Amino acid sequence: MVLKLLPIWSTCILFWTVYSQMNTFTIEQATFMNRNVGAFQIPAASFSVFLFLTILLVTSLNEQVTVPLARRFTRSPQGITSLQRVGVGLLLSVLGMVAAGAVEKHRRESAVNNGVKIRAFWLIPQFFIVGAGEAFAYVGQLEFFIREAPEGMKSMSTGLFLSTLSMGFFVSSVLVVVVGKATKGGWLKSNLNVARLDYFYWMLAVLGVVNFSVFVVFATKHRYKAQLQGEELIIKTCDQDNDEKESA
Repeated sequence: MVLKLLPIWSTCILFWTVYSQMNTFTIEQATFMNRNVGAFQIPAASFSVFLFLTILLVTSLNEQVTVPLARRFTRSPQGITSLQRVGVGLLLSVLGMVAAGAVEKHRRESAVNNGVKIRAFWLIPQFFIVGAGEAFAYVGQLEFFIREAPEGMKSMSTGLFLSTLSMGFFVSSVLVVVVGKATKGGWLKSNLNVARLDYFYWMLAVLGVVNFSVFVVFATKHRYKAQLQGEELIIKTCDQDNDEKESA
């Protein structure tokens, strides 16, 4: 049963690779942008608060608004399934990287061509989109692995879920090294004004599209444990009815 979860598990990793950019390169972007509010300069790392506020807001809205509305259409107690939540999260992670690439392109052009630092608040869209994706993906993944794991392996299911986070951050580190060597340091440099971080973001968006496509294939083929148990119950009931008829 655990082996059946591995295809979905593998497609969840890239989301956390994207998510890790919000705490690394996006913060680095902020250091090259105008962070002044009056006489006060906002610390670059403080912009991550927009990510966490979005997660709290969207998670609350999901339970208060999205799920009740979905129940009306799907007539399911869940509203939307765990895999549907994950799918929305993966899709939003792609959009987040597209937004991040567009903002970085604009930031770099303004700095290099005009010597102007754009406002750091331009980073809010990518924080918001990826944060909203996390609100869907985190809950969806946790729910999926706990519900679909064998009865005697619930603790392992939590570990399986948490491993997607660690693997996602690990893949991010590997990608940085690989891209750095492949581009001979052209894309990723300490000075973002001479780097091409926008290309790196767009590369992640392309990988995200491929990953999402693979996820859709795996998700459509997956049969929930509750469905299988329901089918087994129907078969047992039919067998019992046939036995009773034969004995009569």
